[in-house]
Amino acid sequence: MSASKALKVVHAIPDEAWPTATQAQQSMWFSAFQLGASCQLTSRTWVPAMVPWRATDDGEVTQDNLDWYGRFAQGQPGVLVVEATGIRDVPSGPLLRIGHDRFVDGLTRLVDTVRKRSQGKTRLFIQLIDFLAIKRRPEPEKYFARFLAITPEHRARLSTLDQQDWGSAPEADVRARLLRGTAEDHDAVLTARELESLRHGARERVTDVQLPHIASLPQVLPDLFASAAARAQKAGFDGVELHYAHAYTMASLLSRLNTRADGYGNTPQGRVRLPLEVYAAARAALRRDTVLGCRMLADEVVDGGSRVTDAAGYAVEFARAGMDFISLSKGGKFEDARPPRVGEAAYPYTGPSGHECMPTVRSDAQGPFGRNLHLAGTIRAAIHAAGFTTPVVGAGGVVSFSVAEAALQRGDCDLVAAARQSLADPDWFLKVRLGLGHTVRRCKLTNYCEALDQRHRKVTCQLWDRVAIPLEGDVHRDGDRRLTAPSWEPPVV
Repeated sequence: MSASKALKVVHAIPDEAWPTATQAQQSMWFSAFQLGASCQLTSRTWVPAMVPWRATDDGEVTQDNLDWYGRFAQGQPGVLVVEATGIRDVPSGPLLRIGHDRFVDGLTRLVDTVRKRSQGKTRLFIQLIDFLAIKRRPEPEKYFARFLAITPEHRARLSTLDQQDWGSAPEADVRARLLRGTAEDHDAVLTARELESLRHGARERVTDVQLPHIASLPQVLPDLFASAAARAQKAGFDGVELHYAHAYTMASLLSRLNTRADGYGNTPQGRVRLPLEVYAAARAALRRDTVLGCRMLADEVVDGGSRVTDAAGYAVEFARAGMDFISLSKGGKFEDARPPRVGEAAYPYTGPSGHECMPTVRSDAQGPFGRNLHLAGTIRAAIHAAGFTTPVVGAGGVVSFSVAEAALQRGDCDLVAAARQSLADPDWFLKVRLGLGHTVRRCKLTNYCEALDQRHRKVTCQLWDRVAIPLEGDVHRDGDRRLTAPSWEPPVV
């Protein structure tokens, strides 16, 4: 059965018996917690990194960024994690960057904004990311005319296919023949990587060690991450989250698909080696009171990828190394992504692994609510069995207090993160804590926000636009879309 056919149950958002203010204050989720040597959290609530596409094309902080993170801060989560922020000083579109000292001033303004608007109750972390090159899906004419390197193997396969000699034919004729060929012809003549470049767009892998810049990742990445971490500390962030999840460089190193033979792949020890070296370099660049942890995958989901047993082993090694927290996600890989349209780049959240990362109400019988928290429980148990107490952050389809509290009570995790529900209503933590859960604007888990992210458009929530705009303002808009969540003021008691 195909993945699309398996997702045949449409689940309703369940009713919630919201706690009273007293019950919320006595709950685990709203209890204080310490991360690292001295970082005190007001609660175990956590807003994970989400990319809003609001930076300048040069990676600088904008007023839109300040508005975005300031709005989350008003809900006073225990931890708010700033979007995946590039550690290299290279063009990457309207994504925040931290690969040069010139970015520190803008990031400092962001820190100051969150502290002010959360009244000092939210700890601010920043997620640091490295990613390899990915190209847009080309037009077939352009691919066969310019991008494909014609080899003797192509000529031999084409000769077998056509029952005629292409061995000495002019290269232009070979290219023209391939261009007018069928999909079956291409399957017969092109390699798997060439087919991917044609149908998805070219994508670098950590195993492409024939490329000098890929082979040298072990020599380059520790210093890049360490320098970025030092800049984050200078900007005033309370902590740093190393991005070891989803479709990007560090997660790819941890994958069972990493077959590097240079000591940085092939075995569990090889695959975890560079992530540990990156952590050590970043830790050495930071004061002890600056929190340092990672976000990693509990399960890659894709064929041949790492599973929860692999993740548990890596998490134990991260705990042994001294990480202050381990935040868990699932899936979100390129390997099973849908082919993009011509002219667009592949997006790693469009296939089955993407659904597991951001489950929707259109799901299987299990449903999306708290779908991945049991994986956190398996990994936390492995960490404790090894003699460590490194805090684990669980996530995945959390849209209610009861699901989060139950996960903590079961011991699945030590903190619970909610991305899409926090986007739908940035005040929801504050509302629940005040006994006003019935006023929470609840996420519908339709992934309207994810569809905007896929097109690199400014991310918003469709529910924001269903709230009447007050006469006095709150009209910062992009066409018909509100760019920040509707304002809310706690009632005066």
